[in-house]
Amino acid sequence: MRKLILFFSLFVLFGCQNKQAKLNIPPSKNAVSYLALGDSYTIGEQVEQEQRWPVQLAAALNEKGIPMEDPLIIAKTGWTTDELMNAIIAADLKKTFDYVSLLIGVNNQYRGRSVENFEEEFIKLLDKAIEFSGNQAENVFVLSIPDWGVTPFASTRNRAQIGAEIDTYNAVIEKQCRQRDIAFFNITPISRLAVNTPELLATDGLHPSGLMYSRWVTTVLPFFNTPSNE
Repeated sequence: MRKLILFFSLFVLFGCQNKQAKLNIPPSKNAVSYLALGDSYTIGEQVEQEQRWPVQLAAALNEKGIPMEDPLIIAKTGWTTDELMNAIIAADLKKTFDYVSLLIGVNNQYRGRSVENFEEEFIKLLDKAIEFSGNQAENVFVLSIPDWGVTPFASTRNRAQIGAEIDTYNAVIEKQCRQRDIAFFNITPISRLAVNTPELLATDGLHPSGLMYSRWVTTVLPFFNTPSNE
């Protein structure tokens, strides 16, 4: 859980779905590049590589006729906003990407950090994501923080307080996305379905299963102006 994972993957409900990416693929490119930034939810703690949501997303887009490169994922279980930023700096990426996603913040909440501190650091990450997109903010998208308070892992904790704090963090995330006209997808309601649907959770009783991740992908897909298969 503490290993830095920076790799090219071999494979690959609710929010601002009305916003779509341009899908401008340069003639010289054979595939679309994608950078996913985050924590355990992006690296897919407790699930197989092909079940991680960025991997499932790339696979779904390939099936819809959008040629996708294997996603580059910079994420690690336990990371907070500042730790993700430090990892990005250490990675020293020199290229830009056609798409960039960001999902971060649950560990800030878990460690009891202030919302004000989170917002300050989240803004920096959001600006960095835009930079990685070649300053094409319309090709950046952000997912909300799932509510781990509904999971068995939180059975001895104050579930209502966790949920309320997650909502506060997500309000900050959505506000900052709206100010930059960045697509925001609220997948938190999906995560809360796990209270009555245990198959949405991995075997650790905390992290999402591949099934939940597939529902996130279904939510995000309208962001991409995908061609019809009909």
